[in-house]
Amino acid sequence: MRDRFSNRLGFILISAGCAIGIGNVWRFPYIVGQYGGAAFVLIYLFFLVILGLPVMVMEYSVGRASQKVQPYLLMY
Repeated sequence: MRDRFSNRLGFILISAGCAIGIGNVWRFPYIVGQYGGAAFVLIYLFFLVILGLPVMVMEYSVGRASQKVQPYLLMY
């Protein structure tokens, strides 16, 4: 997949963005739950699934329809 990026910096930035985003999704509920916010964590995870699932389905649909890698979709 790395060979499809136009430069190395783009690949590094996208990889770092994904890692930071996933880290925040896992770390935030852990920290809140550790300090007594378990009810908030349950609501947070519920809305994460409810709002994230349609976005994920849409992203897969656009990717399948265009048969291109996502960074190329943002160019047009």
